[in-house]
Amino acid sequence: MPSPSENTLFGMGNPLLDISAVVDKDFLDKFGLKPNDQILAEEKHKPLFEEIAKKSKVEYHAGGSTQNSVKIAQWMIQKPHKVATFFGCIGTDGFGEILKKKAEEANVDAHYYEQNEEPTGTCAACITGDNRSLVANLAAANCYKKEKHLDLDSNWELVKKAKVYYIAGFFLTVSPESILQVAQHASDKDKIFCLNLSAPFISQFFKEQLMKVMPYVDILFGNETEAATFAKELSFEMEQMDDIAEIAKKTQELPKVNTKRQRVVVFTQGKDDTVATVGGKVTAFPVMDIDQNDIVDTNGAGDAFVGGFLSALVKEQGLEECIRAGHYAANVIIRRVGCTFPEKPEFQ
Repeated sequence: MPSPSENTLFGMGNPLLDISAVVDKDFLDKFGLKPNDQILAEEKHKPLFEEIAKKSKVEYHAGGSTQNSVKIAQWMIQKPHKVATFFGCIGTDGFGEILKKKAEEANVDAHYYEQNEEPTGTCAACITGDNRSLVANLAAANCYKKEKHLDLDSNWELVKKAKVYYIAGFFLTVSPESILQVAQHASDKDKIFCLNLSAPFISQFFKEQLMKVMPYVDILFGNETEAATFAKELSFEMEQMDDIAEIAKKTQELPKVNTKRQRVVVFTQGKDDTVATVGGKVTAFPVMDIDQNDIVDTNGAGDAFVGGFLSALVKEQGLEECIRAGHYAANVIIRRVGCTFPEKPEFQ
């Protein structure tokens, strides 16, 4: 099996420094947080990040959806280091320095656009018992500038080196023009461009940006909720609006620029089968069994699935093997708090 070389996998997205710590109910009440929730930070939440960083057992990880996925792909591959490249925007601050260090520890070749107008994006995980309340402050992640980073010759050379590209739909809210440029390059050179639907709000409120990129998408990822929202927004004509297999088929048939590659659509459904388009039909792939008591945190499961999938894809393995690797990575991640993993995978 060919071992992938450095910079084979290219990711671009919103880099966030994940900060997790155990807090008490008073802390949640002070910032008006529910024990189990995911929200975007408002003005009243801004002091929370400095405060949680002062907790005694605080943990830091390189996060954000795309960065999580390329980090997990790199973990699954192990050697060589830096198979995964990552672009995104951070601030010139203490949290930015920690993020750079954490990306390096994960052996990801991160090239951040650094600016000083906004602080580094953060996601605080406020843990109480089995619950975690996530508060994300995109801040600098929102400030990515194509002309100041992607268009620089040294950076574009890294884009050209890659064979597989992955961008989470979240980045459509930041720099759709950067996504289009990378997607068009992949299409022109017959390389593989992958996109994730990421969240229902992307299809609902960024449909125009999403559909501009769709003709260049070789592999589309999403979960059952995102798939159903996408079908609704595109007014797919279907007997049952929640027929995930039918949505996958109709999504595969959307217009595509590079006709040498038939689009592959992969929809995960939590503990239910993953469905994927294989040639002209849709196939179901059962996930690995897991005891409900072993599930600690399902939050990074989607990112982990994609990371595992990409690790097999860069080794030029077939769809079934890519999905098997994705299921394995997700199975590991949901047994742990946050998007973290043991030192080495036990994947055969």
